[in-house]
Amino acid sequence: MASSLFKSVLPFIIFFFILAIAGGKPHGFSRVLSPAALGLKKEKLSHFRVYWHDVVSGSNPSAVQVAAAPTTNTSATLFGTVFVIDDALTEGPELSSKLVGRAQGFYTLSSQSEVGLLMAMNFAFMEGKYNGSTITILGRNAVFTKVREMPVIGGSGLFRFARGYVQARTHTFNPKTGDATVEYNIYVLHY
Repeated sequence: MASSLFKSVLPFIIFFFILAIAGGKPHGFSRVLSPAALGLKKEKLSHFRVYWHDVVSGSNPSAVQVAAAPTTNTSATLFGTVFVIDDALTEGPELSSKLVGRAQGFYTLSSQSEVGLLMAMNFAFMEGKYNGSTITILGRNAVFTKVREMPVIGGSGLFRFARGYVQARTHTFNPKTGDATVEYNIYVLHY
């Protein structure tokens, strides 16, 4: 009797064993995986410091205004203005220092009471082992605050599954041209 009971439950035992090895139970369109199944190794914390150069003046700007709300003409904060960016990321604060990537995305002036930006950008790296990898940043930037913090919400390449934060500090700002250089310290957890 025990033998026939064992034979009747054996298919279920095998099924649950296979599910355990596969990393979870299937739900038709989804399944649970372990990071190792994707070849991901131990998660690590990396720190990067780059300088972001937002050039809105001159004949070849890296930030271009693409929209403005009708109220922009009367708003001291330029509320409703949108810029698309392809800003240089360099090792040092001078625009002529070594180029390590580009900040590509947009920012919009989204506060009526202060100069506050909503920023959405990819830091697309072009140097060393990080060439071709990106870190995605999305958050609020109160421009005249000494240190601003924004979240890292993802990435690609060596930064798949990235999460973390950036701290932005204005290095230089020219009120006549609107050009700015900002130091970004990036703290990112990634595999």
